[in-house]
Amino acid sequence: MPQGQKMQNARITLHPSKQRMQVQVDGILLADSTNTRELREQGYPPRHYFPREDVRMDLLTVSETTIYCPFKGRAVYFSLGESRDVAWSYEEPIELSRVG
Repeated sequence: MPQGQKMQNARITLHPSKQRMQVQVDGILLADSTNTRELREQGYPPRHYFPREDVRMDLLTVSETTIYCPFKGRAVYFSLGESRDVAWSYEEPIELSRVG
């Protein structure tokens, strides 16, 4: 995918990032990657999406929360212990949102 690919009439752009990004929840390192994708969506702050292999999925449980975005697809949320909905994943993203 070309760097900065635009989707849905420039509403969403994806940018590969090699900067080290980490996510901690309650002092627990949940994700650590130098291979995230920065998603920029009009009207929202930038978000970094982590490759699943860089996330401690063994610590997460699927929550009951789901949402649907017409540009990205259905998101499934995950909880970490008592901390609900700390992460989400687009298990079957809309084709235009797929990152190769």
